[in-house]
Amino acid sequence: MNRISMLVGASSLLASICYAQSAAPPPKDDDSLTYHGVTLYGIVDIGLQYQTHGAPISDYFPGGSSDIVQPNSNHSTLGATPSNLSQSRIGLQGVEPVLGDWSAVFKLETFFNPQSGEISDGLKSLVQNNGRTTAQKTTGLDTSVAGQAFQQSFAGLSNKNFGTITFGRQNTLLADGIAKYDPNYASQAFSVIGLSGTTAGGGDTQDRRLDSSLKYVASIAQAIHVGAQYKFSGATGSANTAVELNLGGELAGASVDAYYVKVKDAISANSLSAAQVALLPGLGFSVSNSLAATVSDNTTFSIMGMYSFGAPKIFAGYEHIQFANPSTPLAAGFDDIGGYKLAIVNNAAFPSDKILQVYWAGVRYTVMEALDLAAAYYGYHQNSYGNGVSAGCTSNVAATCSGTLEGISFDADYRLSKRFDTYAGIMFTGVHDGLANGYIHSTDMNPTIGVRYKF
Repeated sequence: MNRISMLVGASSLLASICYAQSAAPPPKDDDSLTYHGVTLYGIVDIGLQYQTHGAPISDYFPGGSSDIVQPNSNHSTLGATPSNLSQSRIGLQGVEPVLGDWSAVFKLETFFNPQSGEISDGLKSLVQNNGRTTAQKTTGLDTSVAGQAFQQSFAGLSNKNFGTITFGRQNTLLADGIAKYDPNYASQAFSVIGLSGTTAGGGDTQDRRLDSSLKYVASIAQAIHVGAQYKFSGATGSANTAVELNLGGELAGASVDAYYVKVKDAISANSLSAAQVALLPGLGFSVSNSLAATVSDNTTFSIMGMYSFGAPKIFAGYEHIQFANPSTPLAAGFDDIGGYKLAIVNNAAFPSDKILQVYWAGVRYTVMEALDLAAAYYGYHQNSYGNGVSAGCTSNVAATCSGTLEGISFDADYRLSKRFDTYAGIMFTGVHDGLANGYIHSTDMNPTIGVRYKF
């Protein structure tokens, strides 16, 4: 791997706050944009990136480029990419004392792509590739960010002793954990688990943030943290619901959290093939908002940890995700997030349960007050879950064969002022066997430099 010079930085505390939900009052410094308990905040993050094997950069996908090697990664690319270190966003959050130690809290947050000025919309990046061959596709990936006006929009009550309870569209407990225990704080350019929402969504990226969810988090004696979250279906029964539980603690510089997640009818969306596009008129769907999807019931167990030696911090995590065919299948025409339609639905993608194991480890070292360096390793391992001639296969002849992915990244953040920093880094990713099925190239590197302004 070629070395690139690394200048850059930003405080680790702020990076973690950018991804994790917090009901604490905003800081009351001299330049805080807070008035009557309501704070305006935002991030603009943009950079320049080269990919050895990439695809044309999207104006809508939140990361712009895929960063992780994809089936359509077929040639080198160079261009402006958004949100490499932190998701570009603008938001309002508020804290209002209401009774004793209780406060009312809310948050409204919008994601955007600074290189195009568009509202971030990963599902639109998929729709734009409908009917195209793999080699013709631009960057297009599934995500929970589907052009909604607000990526987080919740309100609730908070108490420093009893915790915080909120209702609306909000990050999952698992996504908060990834932001805390990823050595790259869920960076999209330098973290496999930051760009891909598979881990943070408990198997499918659309569940990284949940609509209509009730969420409770609390810290007991500043040593034990607990959490619970439930997504309502909006109808009857358990279809399209989700349950998340979290238990963890802190002691002597160490922090550990365990998570359990169960998602019914998790959706993994994809662009339509040319043959599927040809079917749309007969099915009564429009190519401009239709997608294909695989549906599953997912069960996830995860444990993550961090230990601080002072300036250096070490991070590690493991996640076990089980994918099974849905107990309540979804029909074609299902209304997905962002107003998109699932025109082609596969409810039988898993002849046997698919097991995906995700693991990572890394270190973040504060060399001096304004400079952080990070190095991390990320890995996937998928079992063989097909049947018939592909049962037990260990090659790339089918997507159901066992396979692996690895990612290695190095990056640096340098804070030039309280609100402005610059960064540089590189990530290598490679896929093998079943996880490389249908790929034009199996490896990619993405040297990236950029700047970030926070207010």
